[in-house]
Amino acid sequence: MQPTQKAITGKEGYTDLSQPYHALVQFYYAFNNRDLATMSQNWDQSTETAMDNPLGGIKRGWDEIKSVYEKIFNGPADVYVEFYDYTIHEVENMFYTVGRERGYFRTKTEEIQLAIRTSRIFKKVNGVWRQVHHHGSIEDAKLLERYQNAVMGKG
Repeated sequence: MQPTQKAITGKEGYTDLSQPYHALVQFYYAFNNRDLATMSQNWDQSTETAMDNPLGGIKRGWDEIKSVYEKIFNGPADVYVEFYDYTIHEVENMFYTVGRERGYFRTKTEEIQLAIRTSRIFKKVNGVWRQVHHHGSIEDAKLLERYQNAVMGKG
């Protein structure tokens, strides 16, 4: 399986959420447009959802995950990511995707170029895909430290 290099940015349009690609586009649309209502539609609303991200810790259930997006969307930084170098693996009522995100975290005084390894798992709920897990990690230790310090207001 050859990874797809054409990035998903959220600008592609998502008209059929029974298709894995469209569920991914919906996520990146919601993220890059700071759209919490659309983000809420993308994630399964159960307590079984989970997210691990570069800021540390595990968030369980939609309420905890939602609080992370609220902080990002309401924060002072402009954050943008796009998904590329990815593969989609579909089985009955579930798909997962493995790839990379690139983008930036920008404030008035600093810009950090992001490079994140990313996986996402979706399950089919009432005929449409809903995200149930996300894991993102920054493998460059200096970039991770710089990003964490910028987000947490340290340094």
